[in-house]
Amino acid sequence: MYSSRGDIVSARKLFDEMPYKNSVSWNSMVDGYAKCRDLVSARQIFEAMPEKDVITWSSLIDGYVKSGNHNEALEIFERMRSEGLRANEVTMVSVLCACAHLGALEKGKMMHNYVKENKLPLTLVLQTSIIDMYAKCGAIEDAFAVFHEVPACRTDVLLWNSMIGGLANHGYVEESLELFKRMQTLKHVIPDEITYLNLLSACAHGGLVEEASQFFKSITAHGMMPMLEHYACMVDVLSRAGHIDEAFKFLNELPVEPSASMLGALLNGCSNYGRLDIGEIVGRMLVQLEPNHDGRYVGLSNVYAVGGRWKEAREMRATMEKRGVKKSPGCSSVEVGGVLHKFIAHDKTHPQMTSVCEMLNEIVEEMRFQPDLQTREQCLYNI
Repeated sequence: MYSSRGDIVSARKLFDEMPYKNSVSWNSMVDGYAKCRDLVSARQIFEAMPEKDVITWSSLIDGYVKSGNHNEALEIFERMRSEGLRANEVTMVSVLCACAHLGALEKGKMMHNYVKENKLPLTLVLQTSIIDMYAKCGAIEDAFAVFHEVPACRTDVLLWNSMIGGLANHGYVEESLELFKRMQTLKHVIPDEITYLNLLSACAHGGLVEEASQFFKSITAHGMMPMLEHYACMVDVLSRAGHIDEAFKFLNELPVEPSASMLGALLNGCSNYGRLDIGEIVGRMLVQLEPNHDGRYVGLSNVYAVGGRWKEAREMRATMEKRGVKKSPGCSSVEVGGVLHKFIAHDKTHPQMTSVCEMLNEIVEEMRFQPDLQTREQCLYNI
């Protein structure tokens, strides 16, 4: 009760005072710390437990996933398997979520096979997680295959949302909107806020301003209240399409305070379309809203650079340094043979870094002599 209300201190005090602790009390503490995002304490309790069951492992894995530590979540799952414990459907929902966020398709396929081999109950949430994993990893055909395996009588808006969102995120705009039309033919599947968020995302990718406007109006027409994410998506739709003035007007007429994501979407549009007038206003609003976020200074500096105002661009970088805000290094990962390799800007600790750099240089040299690429800068830009 204490931990579910966020009072983890009282929960721990009561736990420490217990003369006898069983698996339920231990699991409650692991789960409580995990839900409070205190993974250090959760791990300490976890390691101190005399016996661990599937609930214990699932709670810790879920905690890592919800805290964004997806690699750690998969490591805990592998340790669980090595100790001979069989995961349940709840565990696999968290594990598949981790694979989805990492884009680890091969690992995700292994987890899907694990579900089938162990004949785990295909609950609605688990089926949705499998579809979501394939969709987010770009394996749209695999996602559709699982989607079509679900009996028609058990279809639910969660499944449709995962499929529509997966198509939208990978640029399959027409297919995403077509799937929504199919969904509308089913009387027992009612669109929710996430459905419209996915549709607005599809419109942003496809430059469909009119369609986005209609979807946005449909939110209130169906008795729902737009979320901050819906407003941000509309700003993104308008900004990507070059309707900067309309996006700025939309932002100023909002019934809520503009969020960083809304302002960021408009700032990107200003940078892409060379609108320094509005970009400067929005950029300064962002810096004021998030003074410790490096991307806000860099974004405004880029807007100045696009407008040819190099002095202001340098001053913005200098202001960032003066305030002690450090630029976060770029990071990317790639999955090869089921193993995730992580690369961070200026970091040379990867064991194959020499080979990677040699291959990159070879590619650059090859591209330099292509007749359709006139300068080395163009080669590097394309890479």
